[in-house]
Amino acid sequence: MIVKRTMAQMTPLLALTPIVFLVSLLACSVYLFGADSSYGGNQIALIFAALVAAMVGRRLGMSWRDAQDGMVDGIRIGLVPILILLSVGMLIGSWMVSGTVPAIIYYGVQILNPTIFYAASAAICAIVAISIGSSWTVAATLGIGLMGIAAGFDMSAAIAGGAIVSGAYFGDKLSPLSDTTNLAAAATDVDLFEHIRHMLWTTVPAFLVTLLIFALIGTNDAAAPPDIAVLQADLSEQFHIGLHLLLPFLLMLILVCRRVPAYPAIVISALVGVLFALLFQPQAVARLAGGPDDTFQATVLLKGIWISLFDGYSSDSGNAILDDLLSKGGMRSMLNTVWLIMCALALGGVLERTGILGYLLDLALRGVRGVGSLIAFTVATCMGTNVLTADQYISIALPGRLFKGEYERRGLSSLNLSRTLEDSGTLTSVLIPWNTCGAYMSATLGVATLSFAPFAFFNLICPVLAIIYGFSNFAIKPQAETPGDTTGVNTP
Repeated sequence: MIVKRTMAQMTPLLALTPIVFLVSLLACSVYLFGADSSYGGNQIALIFAALVAAMVGRRLGMSWRDAQDGMVDGIRIGLVPILILLSVGMLIGSWMVSGTVPAIIYYGVQILNPTIFYAASAAICAIVAISIGSSWTVAATLGIGLMGIAAGFDMSAAIAGGAIVSGAYFGDKLSPLSDTTNLAAAATDVDLFEHIRHMLWTTVPAFLVTLLIFALIGTNDAAAPPDIAVLQADLSEQFHIGLHLLLPFLLMLILVCRRVPAYPAIVISALVGVLFALLFQPQAVARLAGGPDDTFQATVLLKGIWISLFDGYSSDSGNAILDDLLSKGGMRSMLNTVWLIMCALALGGVLERTGILGYLLDLALRGVRGVGSLIAFTVATCMGTNVLTADQYISIALPGRLFKGEYERRGLSSLNLSRTLEDSGTLTSVLIPWNTCGAYMSATLGVATLSFAPFAFFNLICPVLAIIYGFSNFAIKPQAETPGDTTGVNTP
């Protein structure tokens, strides 16, 4: 009722005021701090914009308590991702001190060829993401190891991050186990597997182009074999390397494949990492606690394990590259991202509660004419919702509810809408620094969102392909078709 009342009194000037204010402050933040803007600058912009949106609500008769409840509801959406993010910090810390990540790096630089590393990383992440349905889990497991291998090869962290994100989101998008895939189907009331089949038209070509680009990029600047040998030798000095150290990683994949929820699966895997650290790397645990390598007292080991979980692993080998590579993890490393997510979701909550978001969408929809402009506007709406609400679930569910009737009115199957929601809402979320997905990937992979975003080719190509299909009327399904019928789809 509150939203309907405020939307009825809303004017374009009032609705645009917090948006213009937000964009201006974010532009200023990026100008002043560059890729580091997510370490405080963006948070200030988001929280001030939330205040301006609340003031607009007050202007329309909404109480401060209602606006505050909107912020709280927005933050509530992010509580599960925040718990997952903190548990990933523990996971990275325990896998570092246990030798699991060092082992992945040690064997990875032997197996993967630098000339095909980017393309191979995207393909491997895609396969695993399809099987487990989670881009976040792929980043927290394979992604960490692949970023370490990239550093071992002295390759670009930004391009490696883009390859990992591209593969992870390709698999997540097509997996029937993915929450966003199920949400898009549910929000548009279409069959899940029909939705997945219809997505193949945009998803497969976009990913093939992505693999080709990564294959062409290759690298001629990878570390030489002697440098790789030095890296492996330094790893062996700090850890007792062996194939058995890969077991925590395999356990994580098994838990997720068995559909164990992400939070307990990650915490269990972190605890297994702790066990492996005590069994196989007591010298590293003791060193982390500040004691001699051969001091294996219970209190020293407990302190070292505790530090790895809240503050991560700290390497002091004398090899600057290796120390930078291994000094990661811990809950503390995720706190800035948690701060960013909470500020962004508070803004998204108050924008939705005041009716500003719904009003702007209704206003813009009036200018939509043909099929091409409708799909282009859907893409823009999903991207804009990702920017303003900082949550990919809202960017799928809200446009799905708003546009379903419009697609049906124009004689279009809702499968076109469900596909476009994923092409834009799911895929662009990770490209925005303050979005939960962009912030998570940045914190997990250790690369600023604005650094890897230009190389997340799959996430960039898919929305463009969706718009091209709309204006060319290619692979657009009419509403009259029955489920399973593909004769109405324009084919080559």
